[in-house]
Amino acid sequence: MTHQFDVVVERDSEGYFVATVPALPGCHTQARSMDELMQRVREAIELCLEVQGAPAEQLDFVGVQRVTVEA
Repeated sequence: MTHQFDVVVERDSEGYFVATVPALPGCHTQARSMDELMQRVREAIELCLEVQGAPAEQLDFVGVQRVTVEA
């Protein structure tokens, strides 16, 4: 069975790319390059699906917004 997941990609202060899969809590990975990151996130998703199973509800990706607050 084929599943599609949205992946949020960010870059940390040390230059690593960090991928998070919002539909699968705890599913994330990091790498030095985007190519390596995409390979690793596929592996992470496969492992999360093995352990957690597929999510009950698929959400449609709308977008990402940056919010600034004073704290």
